[in-house]
Amino acid sequence: MSSSRRQFLTLTSLGLMGAAVTSTSHAQAPNDLPPGAPPAFGAGPLVGPEVSAATFAEAQKLVQFQLTEPERSEAAGSWRANMAALYERRTGPRKVALDPMLAPATQWNPVLPGLKAGPARDRFVRSSEVVAALPANDEDIAFSSVVQLSRWIEQRKLSSERLTRIYLSRLEQFDSKLRCVITLTRDLALAQAKQADAEIAAGKYRGPLHGIPWGAKDLLDTAGIPTTYGAEPLRNRIPTEDAVVVKRLHAAGAVLVAKLSLGALALNDIWFGGQTMNPWLLEEGSSGSSAGPGAATAAGLVGFAIGSETGGSIVSPAMRCGVTGLRPTYGRVPRTGAMTLCWSLDKLGPMTRNVEDALLVLNAISGPDAGDLASVASKLDFDAETPVAGLRVGYFPAWMKENPATEVDRAALSVAKKLGMVPVELTLPDWPYDSLELILFAEGAAAFEELTLSGALNQLKVQVSDAWPNLFRQARFLSAVDFVQADRFRRKVADEMARIFARVDLLLVPSLRDEILTITNFTGHPSLTLRAGFVAVSEARSDWAPDPNHPLPKFSPPRRVPHGITLIGQLFDEGTLGLAGMALERTFGIANERPPGF
Repeated sequence: MSSSRRQFLTLTSLGLMGAAVTSTSHAQAPNDLPPGAPPAFGAGPLVGPEVSAATFAEAQKLVQFQLTEPERSEAAGSWRANMAALYERRTGPRKVALDPMLAPATQWNPVLPGLKAGPARDRFVRSSEVVAALPANDEDIAFSSVVQLSRWIEQRKLSSERLTRIYLSRLEQFDSKLRCVITLTRDLALAQAKQADAEIAAGKYRGPLHGIPWGAKDLLDTAGIPTTYGAEPLRNRIPTEDAVVVKRLHAAGAVLVAKLSLGALALNDIWFGGQTMNPWLLEEGSSGSSAGPGAATAAGLVGFAIGSETGGSIVSPAMRCGVTGLRPTYGRVPRTGAMTLCWSLDKLGPMTRNVEDALLVLNAISGPDAGDLASVASKLDFDAETPVAGLRVGYFPAWMKENPATEVDRAALSVAKKLGMVPVELTLPDWPYDSLELILFAEGAAAFEELTLSGALNQLKVQVSDAWPNLFRQARFLSAVDFVQADRFRRKVADEMARIFARVDLLLVPSLRDEILTITNFTGHPSLTLRAGFVAVSEARSDWAPDPNHPLPKFSPPRRVPHGITLIGQLFDEGTLGLAGMALERTFGIANERPPGF
């Protein structure tokens, strides 16, 4: 790309005469330049295939940017000199491979300049609930909370090995119904359980997760155990090192019983083994992409699970399967050793059967790691006995009156008021928030460039237009300029959320309201989804766009399924979310209801 500015101007002028002229031009060799001649854009050798004005006439339709006929001719005539060489990193001859773990140089920081986020102190105080008698029934044990299980294990009323065998048996018994297990880690689990029992017997109790069996969404690396991302081309992928979250849970004494399913490459609920189903309604998928963690937790097959979210992958399956999903603030939990879909959006978080369990797990996995440049030091201030009266709960009145809000959402707002929380009416600007998805599609296509260019994405089970193979191919034609503009719009949206959170402590929103799901994933705010009631559905639900050729099952009479609400917190203030969630959960009084047949 180095030559004289004169040569650059000559080439550009010739370009006005048409693409055929540029194809015979030759750049001036650097050694032929007079001393002091600066490098110039578009003055290097011509590379890439010939393009014409007609090429730009079609391409401008993709980016919705209109050129005049002379402008198209000029662009076509100079494309091979000005722009084609910019793709050399990918097209050659000097190709450069990018390691999958290599993050972009730019980073998203959810904390705006001049603002401080999160609590000033670290504090974690568990609830002081009276320990119940150990049930005689294995099923009752399996559906118990982590809070309760941990007390029994700590007091040696229940061994980790017995609990682990209960969950392993249930995973084997019910997986044929749910298709939620990719790899059962029986040998590792039993070894970890026996070690936990030995340590506890010796007085070396590590804390509330010691001896508790859990399941990992199969995008968390596990040394010597397949980590497949749910995708056909990677089903034999075996990492050599554990992800940091896995290491932290091992250090806490937790017992890994299974690698759980996810929609292929973290989209929806279909993986190479089929579709993961909702335990409450086996005719529909569990939603995704944390499909396995949602289904396994709801069905009492694990004590807890770790899911991930980029654009709804914890919230949606938590909602569908009736469990608690905690999506932490972006940057709180390190993603080292986890599959990357979107560097500036991915978050790892717990999926549990009640709210306090989620906080117990979050406490164990929080904190920065050098392998994740976006992870930051943060504090977690949580005291389960703190009252919630006086908390300001923001809500959007218009949203509560229309789909996807239900009577359950509206009743939850009334319950919050009865608990002494203060409802605050809010509004949001009517902006095109879906424009932010350009960032997701571009980053996702970059993360899986090799699978896209090699054609390996064609092996995925789902090849519809709204699945990754087509979306990643389409993303190659997104505008780089519009990517930057979307990033700037993201900052504008973050400013708006800062304005809102200057007035309230948390938000109560319909879980699957598209605007707030998109906004808060891009701004990095934490969310807590919890079961708040039940609704009746007359048709199975799906993550996928409607397909007239494959209609979804209909039900008469309608089926009863759980419905969850979502609380959105201030940045790094998951403790307040936990307090509000626990208070609501106790009042709702339905967290312990189980899906029939499990």
